[in-house]
Amino acid sequence: MKLIYVFLVTFLYINGSLGNKLKCTVPLTRDVPNAWLDMANSCVDLLKSQVETEIKAAMTYLAMGAHFARDTVNRPGFSKFFFESASEEREHAIKIIEYLLMRGQLTDDVSKLLSSRVLPLRETWSNGVGALTEALELETNVTKHIQDIIRNCEKPNNSNFNDYHLVDYLTGEFLTEQYKGQRDLAGKISTLGKMMTAHGALGEFLFDKKLLNNEV
Repeated sequence: MKLIYVFLVTFLYINGSLGNKLKCTVPLTRDVPNAWLDMANSCVDLLKSQVETEIKAAMTYLAMGAHFARDTVNRPGFSKFFFESASEEREHAIKIIEYLLMRGQLTDDVSKLLSSRVLPLRETWSNGVGALTEALELETNVTKHIQDIIRNCEKPNNSNFNDYHLVDYLTGEFLTEQYKGQRDLAGKISTLGKMMTAHGALGEFLFDKKLLNNEV
């Protein structure tokens, strides 16, 4: 027992006095070939900008989710839907960052991925229709940004270079999901509008219950 105690005291002393000397100081490799780094700078910049676009959308959805979760509003279905939408947008931003890393980018300073303080478009909404309508406008804007990246990276700076992989990745991984999401939001707006026309404010309450149970 005494031997174990002595060992622990000795270990703690060494760890405390030599802590800084025990840090890993493996130097960065400087001679890695870079011929495989073939992304056009303009495409890299556009993808970095898209990260901020996705994060801004996520922040707006978080604000929507928080708004409808307030006790004075109390629409748990809307809150759940928008919080889930925020998570999806955050995942999109992560996917873009992972893609840039796969292509050998973001190896230096990543502090400029978010150029400024990212804030939601607003913090309160008058009703569910207004929030869903703004969500559809937001998704349409995100889709247009992705389409702009695709157009620019097919022939960046009017060159003969075509980033086939990036274009295919954005088309298959992002655009299909964007179009499905836009159609889903348009359908929700239509259904909620009809329910409110028929039942007034009660229509939003009933729609919220269906939204909470994934019935619409």
